[in-house]
Amino acid sequence: MPLRPSVYAFDFGGFRIATLLDATDIRGGLAESFALGEPEDRVRALAVANFIDPDRFEHPFIPVFVDTGKVKLLFDTGLGEPESALLHGLSQLGVAAEEIDIVVLTHGHPDHIGGLMTDGAPTFSRARYVFGAAAFEFWRRGENVRAARRANRELFLRNCAPLADRATFVNPGDEILPGITAVDAAGHSPGLLAWRIESADRRLLIWSDTCLHYIVSLQRPDWRANVDDDKEEAARARRRLLTSAAEERVVIAGYHMPFPGLGFVERTGDTFRWVPVSYQLNL
Repeated sequence: MPLRPSVYAFDFGGFRIATLLDATDIRGGLAESFALGEPEDRVRALAVANFIDPDRFEHPFIPVFVDTGKVKLLFDTGLGEPESALLHGLSQLGVAAEEIDIVVLTHGHPDHIGGLMTDGAPTFSRARYVFGAAAFEFWRRGENVRAARRANRELFLRNCAPLADRATFVNPGDEILPGITAVDAAGHSPGLLAWRIESADRRLLIWSDTCLHYIVSLQRPDWRANVDDDKEEAARARRRLLTSAAEERVVIAGYHMPFPGLGFVERTGDTFRWVPVSYQLNL
């Protein structure tokens, strides 16, 4: 098993931000995961051209911590015990679970809400919660939940529904704190929200699961991923956010990008390329 860093922290304007490697999963089936209906040889050719294995890929899970100087926020909570390393990552920053003021849930999928509860009690005991209004209502009502997501809804009812009286429900365009604004990214999941972080002259976009793989999702944004709940809407959201990210040259924090999950988007003709952060955020 390789040894690797699991916390990456940096100053960003007046904020302190960290990405936290909650877990990784080695999965098979690049084509069946991210390229439904595409010829196998096209997917293999894309993988080989980018020096990655056509048959296996690493799938990381990377929540984001933001300290504004007054408020400590956590964007998503990882898989939860026993797989999760999130609390250990926070401890490396000197932050205890009870010090988190706000937990923001980008959407209701298990790898984002799994860490909300520990032994039936809220993991972040003092926190208030921010949910996308549309996402919360979708899972609460339970209508039109596809078969593959039925267990997901049961987890949502256990982990999220009990927190409603401590929650704020937001829509795209809402600002929860100065410089922290919700962005519409629905498609991968109903009501998925990305988050724009702005401090001083710095801009970062937490795009959560808008893109699921650093090669396929960017270089072939119109290909269909099997875990996207609305595959056509997800492809439209991908292309829209990729276009704006490339034009604005913002830093991206991607939940499933290679750790530390930080990079930029470069436009290449009608498609895009992931440019990993090197030392830019260290200066």
